[in-house]
Amino acid sequence: MSKRRGKTIPLKPNHTWKAKPGNQIFVADRGAVRFEFPENWVVLPDPDSIKFYDCPPPDDNCRLAVSYLRIPNIDWSGLPLSNLIVLAVKDDFRRLWPAGEVVQPLREDIEVAWQEFGFLDPNEHREALTRIGFGRGFGIQALLTMDFWKEDRDRFHPVWQEALETLVLGKVIQDPTVGELYS
Repeated sequence: MSKRRGKTIPLKPNHTWKAKPGNQIFVADRGAVRFEFPENWVVLPDPDSIKFYDCPPPDDNCRLAVSYLRIPNIDWSGLPLSNLIVLAVKDDFRRLWPAGEVVQPLREDIEVAWQEFGFLDPNEHREALTRIGFGRGFGIQALLTMDFWKEDRDRFHPVWQEALETLVLGKVIQDPTVGELYS
């Protein structure tokens, strides 16, 4: 994802997109990555990811971010996603500590793994949590992260769960203004 346009495309009246009540659907690169997030959240692109905030920064209490890579369609069993989590946090400037075990939801279509970590926010001097998650399948590897205050864990956990449960990778959408076409 080297170039971000951060563009919202109006949908055609006969579109087939359907999100759960209270959600909207994010689609990157004609279906490379897709998931649901709360409809009232603010979406802002930046140079290395797309970020979703519970309210406009700097007044936000939660930030969900996604980025992705196109990868070869090969057997990746020699590089488990749990290993990628370890690599992703190894040199994190926040000096993260594990706040939970690696979670690997069973999915028939893609691999998913995530883990929660704690850290002390250097500006607020409060304990915060970050979740680092990877999804892999159909030639796409997505990185999802979510940062929030420790006391807000119960409030934002459903947002994380929804994003991971609705995560779809590598499903090409010919016309994003219409949605998926079914035969």
